[in-house]
Amino acid sequence: MEFIFERNINYYETDKMGVVHHSNYIRYLEEARCKWLQSVNMPFEVLEENGVTIPVLGVNCTYKYHVTFGDTIIIKPYVKEYTGVKMTVGYEVTNKNTGKPVLIGETKHCFTDKNLKPVNLKKYKKEFSDKFEALLKNEKER
Repeated sequence: MEFIFERNINYYETDKMGVVHHSNYIRYLEEARCKWLQSVNMPFEVLEENGVTIPVLGVNCTYKYHVTFGDTIIIKPYVKEYTGVKMTVGYEVTNKNTGKPVLIGETKHCFTDKNLKPVNLKKYKKEFSDKFEALLKNEKER
């Protein structure tokens, strides 16, 4: 199942040239990732109640085309890599109206307990690990 997150661009997110400032895309990816995890019944609240956190280790973005105030973007997050200890989430961002690619990105994560000690999710919380493995499998079959 492909998840799609739509977001309207606000005026305050643009720079002097009327273009979305590049730093805002990191927030957009975070918003999409949170909604995506909710859609697969793993919202951050449930993960954290079960002692799991997913800190960001790195972000990589390639900007393809700009968007401006009034545009709507579509973000498609997906599991790109998953080992149980680390996960890479990929993102495809497009302009809803033009279909033009806006950004290709990824965020790298690890799994930790509530004390931020790294854990292997396959051993620590297998039910969550199984969901991430299923998401990765679905992406590879797509």
